[in-house]
Amino acid sequence: MSSYLRCLSVTIALIVAAVMSKSPGAQGNPEPLGFKFNTGQSVQPIFEGWAYNQDGSIAMYFGYINRNYVESPAIAIGPENRFEPGGPDRGQPTLFGPRIHRMAFSVGVPKDWGNKELVWTVIAHGQTEKAVGWTQPEWQIDPIYFGKERSAESLKNKPPTLAIEAPATVTLPNTLTVSATVTDDGLPVPRKSPRRAAVGQETPPTLKPDPGQPEILLNVPQVARGRGRGLDQGLVVNWTAWRGPANVVFEAATTPVKSGKASVKATFTTPGTYVIRGSANDGELHVEKDVTVTVTGSANPSS
Repeated sequence: MSSYLRCLSVTIALIVAAVMSKSPGAQGNPEPLGFKFNTGQSVQPIFEGWAYNQDGSIAMYFGYINRNYVESPAIAIGPENRFEPGGPDRGQPTLFGPRIHRMAFSVGVPKDWGNKELVWTVIAHGQTEKAVGWTQPEWQIDPIYFGKERSAESLKNKPPTLAIEAPATVTLPNTLTVSATVTDDGLPVPRKSPRRAAVGQETPPTLKPDPGQPEILLNVPQVARGRGRGLDQGLVVNWTAWRGPANVVFEAATTPVKSGKASVKATFTTPGTYVIRGSANDGELHVEKDVTVTVTGSANPSS
C-alpha cells in the first residue's frame, strides 16, 4: 500500500470516528446519526499527513470537516482556533466552508521536529475538536501528486504562476471584483470527457431551514473544486474566503482562465478585514495567492 493510500485510510477513519462520535449513543452529544444540519454543528480539524520540503524541513498537512451544510462559522485566531506549540496562528483559516475540505493548508516545522505533536484546536458552537499531527512514517505523503502515478506528461508539468489584484477597500453594500493573472505551460492537456457526479450526489441536497432562519441561509453556498487530482476543465482559479469576520459569497467558486485572466465578484455582509485566496489549478498542480481587503460600512441586517 502506498504512503498516500495509508494516509487516505487514516483520514477516512478519522472522519468516520468523528461522525460516529455524534451518534445517539455518544456520551454528552445528542446529535442524531444521519441527520443533516444547516447550522449549529461543530468543526472537526483533521491531520492528513506530512512531507519533507526541499530544504529538509517538514510540512504538516491539515484539513477539516464542517458538519454544517450551509453555515460557514467564523472563528478568530485565539483560544477557539489555535495551534500548539508555537501558536496560536499557523496560517489556518478563520472562515470554515461547509462540509469536507481536504489538504486545506500546511504548517511548517523544523527538520529536527522528531516525534513531537502539533495540535490544532477548533471550538465551534461550544464543542471542542482537535487534530493531532506527528511524523509517523506511514503518514508521509507526496505533497505534489499525493501518491498519483506520474505519466511522462506529468513529469514535464510545471505549476501555474498567479498574481491576484483587488481594491484595498470596499464599502457595503457594494460588491468587490477580484482579478487573477495566470500563466501556464498547457500541461496536462484537458480531458475531453465530462466529469460525472459522485454516486449519490447527482442531485444537490434539498435543505429546509428552521422557522425564523434568515433567508440567506436557504441557499447552499458554492464549494470550490478540489486542488488538482485530475480536473477536466482546463486551467481554472478557485476562490475562497480564507479569513474574515463573516462568510463571503462568490458569484462562482471556480472561474476558467481565458487569455490569462480570471475574475470573480465577491459579496460581503459584515465590515472587517478579509483575506481572499485564489488558487490557480492546471488539473494536477496549483499555486495559491492571497489578497487582503478591508470592508467598511454598515452590516446587512438580514445576514
